[in-house]
Formats: sequence, structure tokens, C-alpha cells
Amino acid sequence: MDVAHFMASSMGGIRTAGDMVARMEYAKNMKIGPAKEYVAKKLGISTLDIADEHIMRELREEMKLGVVTGVPNAPRGIAAKMNLEKLLDIKINSCEKFRQSLRS
Repeated sequence: MDVAHFMASSMGGIRTAGDMVARMEYAKNMKIGPAKEYVAKKLGISTLDIADEHIMRELREEMKLGVVTGVPNAPRGIAAKMNLEKLLDIKINSCEKFRQSLRS
């Protein structure tokens, strides 16, 4: 893959905010610095905190953005992605496809 995927993986992916930063890089054609700032602003934390696993675990559970391990009654999969869509003000293709399948 390319640099955005590599950087997101090295940021911890879903354990921190790497998945959200990568989505901003792809969806809005942002560089990594502005993408981190955008995500941090949307989450209401600093850019240093988005790479902290402990802070992000609590925040992802609280904001219903999905976590690595199963948490009872917490959204996962497409439900978590739909919450990410709302938070980041982006469209995610799999969420759009899911909505279309519900309409038909």
C-alpha cells in the first residue's frame, strides 16, 4: 500500500486514532500533519493524545467509535463506521452501500 496506510498502522490503527487519520488522508486528500490536527480537534484532544492507547481506548468506547476487543453493547463493524462518518464529516463507501441495501 502507500504511505497513509503505513502511517496509520504505525500509529496503532484502531487501538489509537490511526484509522481515522488515514481516512482523512484519503477522503480529504490531507497530509498527515493536518489530518492528525483535524482528528484531534474533532475528538477534543491534543495531537499527542491521539497516539496514546489508554486515552483513545476510553474515548473510542465513550464516543462509540469501535475498539479492538469486544465490549458488550458497544457498536462494532458498520455501526462504528457510521459513527466515524458523523464525527469526521466524511462518506465511507461501505456505509453508503449498507444504506443502499436497506432501501432495496
